[in-house]
Amino acid sequence: MAERRTAGRLAARRLMTSAAVLALAAAGAASVATADGEMIFAPGEGSFNWDSYNAYAESHDLTGESITVFGPWLAGEGQAFENLMAYFGEATGANWSYVGSDSLEQQIVIDAEAGSAPDITVFPQPGLAANMASRGFLTPLPEGAAEWVGENYAAGDSWVDLGTYANANGEDEFYGFFFNVNVKSLVWYVPENFEDLDVEVPETMEELQALTDLIVEEGETPWCIGLGSGGATGWPATDWVEDMMLRIHPPEVYDQWTTNEIPFDDPQVVEAIEAFGAFARNDDYVVGGAAALAATDFRDSPKGLFAAPPQCYLHRQASFIPAYFPEGTVLGEDVDFFYFPAFEEKDLGRPVLGAGTLFAITNDNPANAAFLEFLQTPFAHEVMMAQDGFLTPMTTANPDNYANDAQRGQGEILTSATTFRFDGSDLMPGGVGAGSFWTGMVDYSGGADAASIAAAIQASWDALK
Repeated sequence: MAERRTAGRLAARRLMTSAAVLALAAAGAASVATADGEMIFAPGEGSFNWDSYNAYAESHDLTGESITVFGPWLAGEGQAFENLMAYFGEATGANWSYVGSDSLEQQIVIDAEAGSAPDITVFPQPGLAANMASRGFLTPLPEGAAEWVGENYAAGDSWVDLGTYANANGEDEFYGFFFNVNVKSLVWYVPENFEDLDVEVPETMEELQALTDLIVEEGETPWCIGLGSGGATGWPATDWVEDMMLRIHPPEVYDQWTTNEIPFDDPQVVEAIEAFGAFARNDDYVVGGAAALAATDFRDSPKGLFAAPPQCYLHRQASFIPAYFPEGTVLGEDVDFFYFPAFEEKDLGRPVLGAGTLFAITNDNPANAAFLEFLQTPFAHEVMMAQDGFLTPMTTANPDNYANDAQRGQGEILTSATTFRFDGSDLMPGGVGAGSFWTGMVDYSGGADAASIAAAIQASWDALK
């Protein structure tokens, strides 16, 4: 299996994530004074599940053991994880270290090939983890880990599937434990604008389509959409298509699509592209009309929500987008979000599109199993929830511990999901997911036929085989 995502795209996505953390903090998140690896909440303080922490501490003694964790988090994100690790060290007596890098994807391969990999590696997407498992560089997670995820994560089977890869013998084993995820299935809006129109948040896709038409009937433009992103122009449309795939077809079809088990020009894929086009290629629906999509930078596209009078009323984008809202915007007051809804008539539950990081064993250390058990405590999730930029699908973690209402609302979307799927373009070969899929969506937004575009993308995929 080839490495799935380009370094440039990873850097762009990390920039978005870091910006989102800053935006949430500016929106009123509780501040927490920290030092390197400090237990930032005193034992017994707050609404954390201290019972789960104390029970863990009583049953684990790792005095004299050491564990190293290598991950993609830097600055504030890295600090938040080190704060969690401080509790692990206190509970077990183990020595620990965390190293963050913005070139993890290259370095972990070098280290594994040299036989000097860290004990645990935090992968920013499953493609590289799957590739390393197939080369024998990963150790399966301890027995019972997959069952625990299935029982304790909303849409648990989805998370188990995302962490299951073929080993060097081609046999599937559970390698990846997801910890810290994000949500893409969001629609942003200004509550005051909805009040002026006397409309409510739609709960189904049918209601969202009706709201879109109602806004047009009122003489307004419903949607702000921007596909511009420099050399990555077109990627916002891929998220739209992925979300629509999950809303018009069962998740198995999504999986077949991202692995090319069905071709990109399969009628089911073309249908999803056209479902995106039903919104994006209708000139009455989009600010500037369909011709403006590729020329509008995705960072500028939500600004129409805040214009007076509003230029648009709806903007579908992932959780990082508040970083590009006007300075001083308060989430939950000036702007809010709702779940990008599913079709009621399709009866496909509540699918959620997103991404996230997964922990995998890259060096078989006796302390690894105990560390992963620590990550299974509600306490571990809650300490991260209380800091900025962390979301979890764990159903037994107390949502009251989220640092702010925005994180809590997105966390509730995760825990109410019936299906979760990882960003599909990140699961495809880089030449497709970060290449022909992007450019194909630009051509499609400009008026090209969906079936022809899909066939061209499939041809590019075939050329990589």
